[in-house]
Amino acid sequence: MKKEYSLREICNYLNIECPNVDKKIRGINTLSDAKEDEISFLENKKYEKYLKNTKAGAVLIREEDASKLPKGVIPLITDEPYLKLALLTKLFAFSPWEDGGYQIANSAKVHPSAVIGKGAKIGANVEIMPNAVIGPYVEIDEGSVIYPNVTIYRDTKIGKNVKIHAGSVIGSDGFGYAHTKDGKHIKIYHLGKVVIEDDVEIGANTTIDRAVFGETRIKKGSIIDNLVQIGHNCEIGEYSILVSQVGLSGSTKLGRNVVMGGQSATAGHLEIAPFTTIAARGGVTKSIKEPGVYSGFPLMPHKSWLKLQGILSRLLKKS
Repeated sequence: MKKEYSLREICNYLNIECPNVDKKIRGINTLSDAKEDEISFLENKKYEKYLKNTKAGAVLIREEDASKLPKGVIPLITDEPYLKLALLTKLFAFSPWEDGGYQIANSAKVHPSAVIGKGAKIGANVEIMPNAVIGPYVEIDEGSVIYPNVTIYRDTKIGKNVKIHAGSVIGSDGFGYAHTKDGKHIKIYHLGKVVIEDDVEIGANTTIDRAVFGETRIKKGSIIDNLVQIGHNCEIGEYSILVSQVGLSGSTKLGRNVVMGGQSATAGHLEIAPFTTIAARGGVTKSIKEPGVYSGFPLMPHKSWLKLQGILSRLLKKS
């Protein structure tokens, strides 16, 4: 069940001027995805292109940009839209834990030491091992195996035949903070969820962050090694492979069958084409549109990287 506040309650909470409009707000979302009962925001000019088509009920926005909003969208004027957004996420955040009834299929095996939150649904032939924590409203579909000491935060959806190995954390908040003018860090509460599709295997001590809004999604058949970090709002394409110590910054999108070698990483808000391979320790800072094998930092085609290493080796021998 969503939380609901009047626009006046929200404006009072944020200490901003309130328009004389009676409107109920039930959430926060991006400009492109927001609905009429949701608030959005504009901080970065590169997202200004989404203003003209936004369906948001109200937008946190600077005064000089307010005229660019579509008719009927209510401007909430502030010189700090991102900071006000961060403060607002706390208002809409749910408690991370709720006790209460849950559903467990008769054929499921749940160790007595496992803890299960309110509204969770455990499907047929699921196995949950000692000391696992299954948060409120988590859904685990048939045949999945949750190993010892796994923690799955609220609202996570897990498909069929998924394996999550010991110590992994699924659905924790990503790294997101706004900053005040005097340098304080204001937490952005993550209001989205994690979705793990069928036949995914997740190694030990891997972390997958929940989305700020919307979802972080691991698509069917992906294999994720131990000690991998997947940031908020990432999307991992079908049958991708992420080797140990890979790190993905928020909103990274991998196509189908992407392979990332050990300790490779991405900057945020970029896309990697299907059937691309990133060699070990490769650093991806821009979107990759052409499939291939890439290496190094700065990233380059693998053959070019090999040539570069050969040139450097010969130079060192001559010195």
